Amino acid sequence: MGIFDFLKSDKKRQEEAAEKAKGQVEQAPARAAGPNDMGGKYTDATSATRAAAAPAPPKPAPGHVQHKTPTPASAAHKAVPAAPKPPSEAQRTYIVRTGDSLSAIARRELGNEGRWRELYAMNKSVVGPNPDLIRPGMVLMLPS
Repeated sequence: MGIFDFLKSDKKRQEEAAEKAKGQVEQAPARAAGPNDMGGKYTDATSATRAAAAPAPPKPAPGHVQHKTPTPASAAHKAVPAAPKPPSEAQRTYIVRTGDSLSAIARRELGNEGRWRELYAMNKSVVGPNPDLIRPGMVLMLPS
């Protein structure tokens, strides 16, 4: 190492070290595998050092999202709600009239006033967030 080596750029020093190591590997005689051999992965200390000093693959920047194509088993497909099923011929419906409430409809159509919650759960997309606000003309699905 010379007196002015500290002035050389890091890249230049790495290139010189790589050339020096390459020259040493080419000059080293072939040897038989011994008890200190690293399983045949490295032939000598120079190649082991070079492998350890190899640059790691670049990491994505913080906040960078790597997009992958979703597979049928991925959460992206599971998060999508299923399309609502159209009413079948056997599905009963009820058209809301003036003065109706979910409990009155449940009593009259289902035979139990307490089933208004079931009626609301089935028709939440039609009724909205407040079960007390049903309007005349709404078409409600009735449980079977």
